[in-house]
Amino acid sequence: MHTKLAILCLCLCLLPALAAQDQPVKQLLKIGTMRGASFSLMVKDVGSGEALYEYDADRELTPASVLKLVTSAAALELLGEDYRYETALEYDGKIVNGTLEGNLYIRGSGDPTLGSSHFAENRSGYTPDRNTFMPQWIQAVAKAGIRRIAGAVIADESIFDTEGISMKWVHEDMGSYYGAGSYGISVFDNLYRLYLNTGVAGSTPEIVETAPAMPAIHFHNYLKAASVKTDSCYIVGAPFANDRYLYGVIPAGKERFPIRGDIPDPALFLAQYTSDCLRKEGIDVEGTPTCYRILSAGNNWPTGERKALLTTCSPTLREIVRIVNERSHNLFADALLKTLGLQYKGKPGEVISSMGKGVEVVKAYWRERGLDVSSLRMYDGSGLAAADKVTASFVCRLLCYMMGSQARQPDAFLASLPKAGLEGSAANFLKGSPLQGKALLKSGGMSGVRSFAGYVTKDGRQYAVAVFVNNYSGESRLMLRNLEKLFVSLF
Repeated sequence: MHTKLAILCLCLCLLPALAAQDQPVKQLLKIGTMRGASFSLMVKDVGSGEALYEYDADRELTPASVLKLVTSAAALELLGEDYRYETALEYDGKIVNGTLEGNLYIRGSGDPTLGSSHFAENRSGYTPDRNTFMPQWIQAVAKAGIRRIAGAVIADESIFDTEGISMKWVHEDMGSYYGAGSYGISVFDNLYRLYLNTGVAGSTPEIVETAPAMPAIHFHNYLKAASVKTDSCYIVGAPFANDRYLYGVIPAGKERFPIRGDIPDPALFLAQYTSDCLRKEGIDVEGTPTCYRILSAGNNWPTGERKALLTTCSPTLREIVRIVNERSHNLFADALLKTLGLQYKGKPGEVISSMGKGVEVVKAYWRERGLDVSSLRMYDGSGLAAADKVTASFVCRLLCYMMGSQARQPDAFLASLPKAGLEGSAANFLKGSPLQGKALLKSGGMSGVRSFAGYVTKDGRQYAVAVFVNNYSGESRLMLRNLEKLFVSLF
């Protein structure tokens, strides 16, 4: 009784302040860029679970990268913060007089972090050739007495299907650095850097090289150099396809100007890369590198017994989720969703993708926790699909749950959120405001979409907040400034 009375008193005390919040929301909705837009907002007291302020909070809107909160929270709860992926180096056949009469296998578990720049000692100076796993792999091969491989290096990415990207992603995302597909084997964030000499304004930039080397890719170059400070260009191409198309504008007068694209087939690439590295160290590989996708399509997948050489472990899930939410890493988020999908127990004869299995597991988990998932429409784990939908009320309920007594990993989840105005993808939001460093927010953005969700601490109390704007017009930076004003007014 005393608890209920305290909550009632708290809400009554807040009523005058909450009533005053109508004005900043009304002001936001009057802005010309909001004509035709959809806006949704909810603020909850985490301790009591009471909704202190809301506006159209049950409206289903595109969350963009705020959806990563749904994925990462479920991953932490179901897998635990100490979970690690394992990539195994194996071989079949036998070793005779220094020759492996068989194949060398790379068996993936869906690890998106193998060779990732986000875990390199010096991120700014990172290159694929400075990775930590390849020297260990070469040493393991040499230690086993293998000086020659009569067979091939084969990547086994069979733990996931071949649908590397969501079917709901748009054309401009395919081939981009932020739209890298997630597979049973990933490496180097599934990215390469393309270096260009840009020349004078109006000219076509010259392609210099890629790092790592991507000899199989054929670039169709339609770029133009211009008198601009930043690039607005796209690398476009489908998974497993070696044709890449370069469109857009790039700053003139630059040498070795880098842009990034996705590796079309990470499993096959890693098999090729490993073969090249072994040869450089004097270990001959006779067979052509290949992967499960290619061999299984021709009914040539080897099924013999394998022996283990080495297992490479990923960072902990706590560390991975930190990158997911602080850096808004799409590949990591989608890989987590597919990993959760491994727990899916399907119906006999059911055909469902690795991504789809993950969605079913995530929705089932939150449903069992008492959340209404009828408004949760997921087509990936990253939020890159514009067809993803969620409500502010659902996100706030999830945020409150993650700080409640039933949550298994509240500390790891909270630690994954960047401090607004200071860190990661939220580093420029609320910078210099009274909320700098006091708000832990996941941001989301795409064409016509801006969203934020997370926690704000004020006067010793913790609040969950979710705000979504869809279909606004005008410049994104102006919308961000208006949302900053709204946050400051609310808190």
